Amino acid sequence: MNSSRLSVLLRQTASAQSRLLSCSSLHRHAVQRRGLSAAAGSNAIRDLLQVSSEVSDAIAQNKPVVALESTIYTHGALGKDLAREHEDLVRSTGGIPAIIAIVDGVPKVGVSTDEIIRMIEEEGTVKASRRDISYLVGMGLAGRKIHGGTTIAGTMLLARLAGIRVFGTGGLGGVHRGGENSMDISADLTELGRTRVAVVSSGCKGFLDIPRTLEYLETQGCLVSTFADGRSGKIDFPAFWARDSGVKSPSVTYTEKEAAAMILAQEKLNIESGMLFANPIPEEFGVPAKEMQAHIEQAVAEADQKGFTGSANTPYILNRLKELTGERAVIANKKLVQSNIVRATNIAVELSRLLSQGTSSISQSIGGVGHNVALAAHRASRQAQVKFSSMVGDDIAGDTVLSALEASGLDPTYVKKLDRTEHPGSRTAQYVAINDSSKNLVMAMADMGIFTQHLFPEDWKSTIKATDPKWLVVDGNWSPKGIRTWVHSANEHGSKVAFEPVSVEKSKSLFGPQRGVPPLGVFPHQSVDLSSPNIYELSAMYSAAKDNGYLDSAEWFEVIDSFGMVGARDKFVRLTSMELTDAGVPVQSIQLLPYIPTLITKLGSKGVLLTTILGKDDPRLRDRESEEFILTRSFNGNPAIGGVYMRLFPPVEKVETVVSVNGVGDTFLGVLISGLAQGGRVDKLVDVAQRGAVYSLKCAESVSKEVSKLEGELEKVALLK
Repeated sequence: MNSSRLSVLLRQTASAQSRLLSCSSLHRHAVQRRGLSAAAGSNAIRDLLQVSSEVSDAIAQNKPVVALESTIYTHGALGKDLAREHEDLVRSTGGIPAIIAIVDGVPKVGVSTDEIIRMIEEEGTVKASRRDISYLVGMGLAGRKIHGGTTIAGTMLLARLAGIRVFGTGGLGGVHRGGENSMDISADLTELGRTRVAVVSSGCKGFLDIPRTLEYLETQGCLVSTFADGRSGKIDFPAFWARDSGVKSPSVTYTEKEAAAMILAQEKLNIESGMLFANPIPEEFGVPAKEMQAHIEQAVAEADQKGFTGSANTPYILNRLKELTGERAVIANKKLVQSNIVRATNIAVELSRLLSQGTSSISQSIGGVGHNVALAAHRASRQAQVKFSSMVGDDIAGDTVLSALEASGLDPTYVKKLDRTEHPGSRTAQYVAINDSSKNLVMAMADMGIFTQHLFPEDWKSTIKATDPKWLVVDGNWSPKGIRTWVHSANEHGSKVAFEPVSVEKSKSLFGPQRGVPPLGVFPHQSVDLSSPNIYELSAMYSAAKDNGYLDSAEWFEVIDSFGMVGARDKFVRLTSMELTDAGVPVQSIQLLPYIPTLITKLGSKGVLLTTILGKDDPRLRDRESEEFILTRSFNGNPAIGGVYMRLFPPVEKVETVVSVNGVGDTFLGVLISGLAQGGRVDKLVDVAQRGAVYSLKCAESVSKEVSKLEGELEKVALLK
């Protein structure tokens, strides 16, 4: 919670010691950071299942998320705008929509409406139930990209994998008439027996065998309950277009809060079967049961006479009912789906509230990206003499920070305490995070104004001069002008600079508008030598650089041209993966290299991607072991550039039990910088830095004390050339 800014500098001295200064922020260590090593069990899922950042963040923060199936859009013939209407409906009711589909062979949670429209317009989109998912995804991995609109069963499965608890849809599949002989039973029913997701639907369609459907769900262990919707006593299970089916519901639910409580109880008891909440169609849009039943009997009889069985049965009957009811069934269909989505969202909202209740455990510590990086470098090697440059307020939190720094062995000499008379309102930066029982971030609040409201360029220049650092690590918590001022001061002194982006939003600060700040140099006169973003921060940095004109300069183009990048896609796939290449990670790295000649992109469970410019005399250009990682060689006569080195480092260890992800990426960078300060080469140091990250992954502290065990290995690796 207490917070102050730090920056890390390292210098090689005659006594083979290196000096470190830190200018960055300190705060509570509960910030969620991406891990560098694979957690057991879920790696394969994370590698294949794509969850949008909005949905992923909402799940992590316990916001109400509602799954939506895609077959209703791809095969429902209700219009291209239906998906957008449903998303707007969820949002207006207080939830986060998550349309689920398989797009180009990739299972996605949080599919965009543009992608849905593309699936509708392109030929070959198929229905995807549980049985079809591995086929479609496998074909995608093999290069044959097929779209799949997920059914209730397919949507439930992918929703469960993503961590979504509630799903709103239209009507459930069921046991077909004569199913006791044909065994024509919808996969929706078996999915409800084994996948813990709460489904809200208007019962099942009236042309199905409703009594046998309910019997089958009972056998599968699926809770079935119907919303009373203003009625009392025993309630009929709804028959899609009709509020009543003549078959009593196994149980009755009166409020969304009751439904949410049942979902929570199911989860706490570890009961893995699903739940079906039947929501009767709004009364004004329902078709009377007797009238609808007559139409159904006619459509079913015709389907039987014409031989429409199996998967062809339901589409024929639905189309025939549309003809027989004169669009009444279509209108009813739309309205019942809307009602179910609203009901599902209200349940998700109530469930979010229930999950937010309870006792808590509160702890305080000194954290912050710069502090963590400096502490990791300090613990990794006694050769690194760590210094800090930061700001705190004249308050209790500031005094706590200074005392804690001294206790940890870090030198706080260059931490500036702002006098409250000269700088009224200057509070020590603080960060408060709330994590759930699984240690995932739910909510965060930050007060970092002290760093964005104050600049002391002359003090910073004198700090760099006094500490004579080899490396300066500056993080994205400073204002854009503050970042450039630190970087420019280090450049003038001849210190190398590493930039730690901190977050997606703050990563853009390095490539902000170019007016009013010192210019950002281009290789070989770069201002920043190294950066360690994750893939989301990398993408944000690339977008900011592009939007603000950094990729339009002649100097930038000259460096890019010298790479000789012709037909690079196949090389990108070979050196990284198809997934990373399709996500644009290699291309974005290359585009940023002229400004940051060494990029180390953290990929979570996939490890680390190193992309760096090699000088003309770099030994890796002639090293046989390095040959496979040479992306391209420069032959255009540029005296500074020999080629580009790109290497994917897999995680060094699968961590069975993750204690905390806070500070993992910071530990990685701190160990790496400590090794670089001792003269090490970045590609030789990556795995050592990953081991440091693993130590922090296994402990509650942001930076594990176990990092000190790496000192001998770090010194040995630093000697390798």
